[in-house]
Amino acid sequence: MASAQPTAAQEFSRLAAAHRPQIFRFLLASTRDLDLAETLTQDCLLKAHRNWAGFRGESTVLTWLMRIAINVQKDHWRNRRLQFWRTTRTNAVDVDEAGEWLPSGESSPEQQLLAREKVDKVWEVVGTLSERQRTMFLLRYVEEMDIAEIAASTGLSDGTVKAHLSRALSRVRAELGGRA
Repeated sequence: MASAQPTAAQEFSRLAAAHRPQIFRFLLASTRDLDLAETLTQDCLLKAHRNWAGFRGESTVLTWLMRIAINVQKDHWRNRRLQFWRTTRTNAVDVDEAGEWLPSGESSPEQQLLAREKVDKVWEVVGTLSERQRTMFLLRYVEEMDIAEIAASTGLSDGTVKAHLSRALSRVRAELGGRA
């Protein structure tokens, strides 16, 4: 007689599949490189699978997985001695692809070009933020995580997260002439 309860492996597979898109999006926004983001996502899920038995449930599965993703990302840059956003443009996400995410509606070609230029400038400015500010910015504004989720994912206090977000947003606004 088969058990109605899912096995630990089945439960992990279900949760990994449910949260994989968010992890991938975060890593893609962090690296702007599709292949690298895919590789880092696989590394993250492999590490999570290896440590699944040690998950104590003190945070949500998503915040636990995001913490692993952040660490995988940091390890990658540290090991390769690369700086964030310094990958070659040949494998990077092109700003024209970002145009697919922009509202197209009845926008004129000029409006679309201006919107693409603004998106490119925002990415450029975000790329100059400190690693911690960049991580906070991406988790908040790309992944739309709330302050508590970011704090749990990063191991920082709510106040520290808010401070880094405030500094990051101020810097982005200043670089964009107050238009962010």
